[in-house]
Amino acid sequence: MRKHKNIDFHTHAFPDALAPRAMQALLREAPGIKAYLNGTLGDLARSMQICDVQRSVVCCIATKPSQFDPILQWCEQVRSEAFFPLPSVHPADPDRLDHIRQIKARGFKGVKLHPFYQAFYADEDRLLEMYEVMAQEDLILVMHTGYDIAFPRQRRADPERLLRIQQDFPGLKLVATHLGAWQQWDEVEALLMGRDIRMEISFSMEFLAQEQVRRIMLNHPSKYLLFGTDSPWTDQASALKLLRELDLPQDRLERILWGNAAELLGLGDTMISCAHGLKG
Repeated sequence: MRKHKNIDFHTHAFPDALAPRAMQALLREAPGIKAYLNGTLGDLARSMQICDVQRSVVCCIATKPSQFDPILQWCEQVRSEAFFPLPSVHPADPDRLDHIRQIKARGFKGVKLHPFYQAFYADEDRLLEMYEVMAQEDLILVMHTGYDIAFPRQRRADPERLLRIQQDFPGLKLVATHLGAWQQWDEVEALLMGRDIRMEISFSMEFLAQEQVRRIMLNHPSKYLLFGTDSPWTDQASALKLLRELDLPQDRLERILWGNAAELLGLGDTMISCAHGLKG
């Protein structure tokens, strides 16, 4: 039987010319946070080879409406067997609904949104319109949830808001990052754990007691958990080690590492070849 390889559902990278400047700016915004890679796809590919990660979902963030087109173009240039980029739409973009449809038409499977870098609350009316179109287009939505280490603590995408969104848009393929809501994990346990809400686990195991991480991950539906790292802000090898140290049942671990992501991305049972180069 062919061995399945890991899928990292939450990574970031930038065009080579932009990466040094972008990484410096992001590190200034979050003192004390370490970058484990240099922000390029080449460095991410090297990490993937070392860690047996077959595919990385690369999450883009449009910090202003005018960035839609250049981000979409870059995503088209870099998508490959190894890199699965998610474009981004800014909620202040007057053409945001058409741009969501354009993302679908260009063959991408999802969208990335960030309530802090894009200055929105997850249950605003303009966001609800976007969710409706995303659900209609069968797109994945990866959204930063919980607090953000680089910003003041505001409840922009907290578990209560996420629960309302899930109830109002049951067809939306929402993936809540950081084990449901970063540094709001008691609320995740109370409100989200056990419900049909997808959660990827990046940047969470490092901040929680192992017993709480394990409790959430054992009591949440196994089909709604996804491995993610938030690379370059977390080391892929370290994240894999922390996950394996939780001693989860093997079938649940396999779902988290690759099975759920493969299903959500439409990869099927036959995993793709391990090719880490860019599409020519």
